[in-house]
Amino acid sequence: MEADRLLHQIPHFRMLSDNQLEELHFAASEILRRTGVDVLVEEARGLLRKAGASIDGIRVRIPQHLVEWAIRTAPSRVVLCDSRNGDPRMFLEGTKAYYGTGSDTPATIDPYTGERRPSLKADVANAAKLCDALPNIDFVMSMGIAKDVDSSISDLHHFEAMVMNTRKPIVATAWNLENLKNLVKMAEAVAGGKDALRENPFMVMYTEPVSPLQLAVEPTEKILHMSEQGLPVICGTGKVGGASCPVTIAGAVAQGTAEALSGVLLAQLKREGAPVIFGGERLHMDMSTTMSSYGAPEFMKSVVANAELARYYGLPSWSYAACSDAKSFDQQASAEGSIMSFLAALSGGNLNHDVGYLEGGMTSSLEAIVVADEVIGVIKRIMKGIEVTRETLALDLIHQVGPGGEFLTSQHTLTHFKEDWFPEIFDRRDYEMWEKNGGKTCQQRSNEMVKKILETHVAEALPQKTQKDLKRIFERAAEKVS
Repeated sequence: MEADRLLHQIPHFRMLSDNQLEELHFAASEILRRTGVDVLVEEARGLLRKAGASIDGIRVRIPQHLVEWAIRTAPSRVVLCDSRNGDPRMFLEGTKAYYGTGSDTPATIDPYTGERRPSLKADVANAAKLCDALPNIDFVMSMGIAKDVDSSISDLHHFEAMVMNTRKPIVATAWNLENLKNLVKMAEAVAGGKDALRENPFMVMYTEPVSPLQLAVEPTEKILHMSEQGLPVICGTGKVGGASCPVTIAGAVAQGTAEALSGVLLAQLKREGAPVIFGGERLHMDMSTTMSSYGAPEFMKSVVANAELARYYGLPSWSYAACSDAKSFDQQASAEGSIMSFLAALSGGNLNHDVGYLEGGMTSSLEAIVVADEVIGVIKRIMKGIEVTRETLALDLIHQVGPGGEFLTSQHTLTHFKEDWFPEIFDRRDYEMWEKNGGKTCQQRSNEMVKKILETHVAEALPQKTQKDLKRIFERAAEKVS
């Protein structure tokens, strides 16, 4: 055995066979060819018409060769960067898994009072600050819809609160095209100009068609604008099984794939090589309550299928992690969130969002983010696999120690135990020691960590000139809507 040879197997999980992936692709292509999509923006219809699609009013039917061309043309990787210096932070490619929060929750669980209340701008800032400090959270979303600001530009408030409190990449949402243009201007100010942002993007824009099979005005305009700027955009879907898509997982995935691919195609027609992220899932509707379930295994299976289809296409994927139907941060939230996070890594989802989501995305919890960060740390350690080398096999050490010996005092142990994962929140002490140190539950310890970070962590500040530029853009946007 060569001394420096590394045998390394990364754990993985697969839901679909090659034949099933091909069948789903052909089904999505047939939906686009036969049924088509309603495209509500004239510019988009014009691009599709020029490329060879069939137009009948707002209905657009797309031949398969256009779909295949778009898949070949779209980049197979998207790199997201640090907002402060442009250094690459996330490589959305292959099976690399990154984790971040969700967006736009109407309610927040206050970490100081425990009260479930309407989300505020300060909550968006606090979530970003918390994520900035946590080692395993890779990107941020707003984690709230601020109710204490002008609702027509609350998305601009969200972006400002995030970019002021973290240097990590941001997945943003925008209410309309005008607000998106202002968000892009704000991002350019942070990055150091239009070219700097395009070359080293730290922001991704989320878009979602209206299921079933509608490229509505707002998502279409967002795709066109982001693609024109050469900035990454998520072509996601948000369908509900039995309501806005078939109740069967295969039918839902086929429809969602068609919807996502229509967005990918539109982006490439606007600007060849425009960076896109392929997304889609089938939310499970519990027929006993008609509520959408994030904890349903059917939802999780559809998310895995989406990640596998993205890899089949050679496109970066938009996926899910650490989200739950629980109403508070409890055992259900931890269990559902952990399963989802591990599946995200095993299936190779790239941009895994919604960490800290409770109540199916209606409520956010900072404690849930902290515990998810701990769980993700375990997952990342597991996903590194096992190194099998001469050094790790330790045959000489085993021979030296021999039967009946001990390894605790060896230099090999001293060197390699430091590679092990150690918890910040989870408790490994015996009962007496745990009780002596206060007997605190995981929830109590996570709450303490949230408060400590919020009260002590300081995110790297943006330069004063940049802050002034952001304020000026923000004030101009506010004047237009006042």
